[in-house]
Amino acid sequence: MDYQHNPFVLIARITVQEGKVSEYMVIAKDADNAVNKSEPGMLLHNFDADPNDKHKFVWTEVYRNSADFLFHADNPPVQDYVNKHAELADHFSIEIYGNVSCAVIDKIEKLGIPLAHFKNTGVGYVRSEYFS
Repeated sequence: MDYQHNPFVLIARITVQEGKVSEYMVIAKDADNAVNKSEPGMLLHNFDADPNDKHKFVWTEVYRNSADFLFHADNPPVQDYVNKHAELADHFSIEIYGNVSCAVIDKIEKLGIPLAHFKNTGVGYVRSEYFS
């Protein structure tokens, strides 16, 4: 089945190195601003702090469809963020909630990022009129 037109949620979990949180917040803000300006298919983009560990953060991202994720992954400001992330953080993993195209899974696997994919069970709905 082709899931390329489904909206989906992506959670990216990050652990920042000791003493690097302030620097990391700068690159996160820069990435967020660039994504806001250049990615209309990114419907929600939040960077949230773990309430129990000051070094752990979560990007919550809602994509209109799989093509919008593929654009995001290749977007130069995002690639710049990923390069800087490597210098400041110890951990990066992705969770996807919902069905996506094979191209999304292939892209994440090629990037070598640990991935957990929670596929839809068939229970639930999408208000398709908001995602056309």
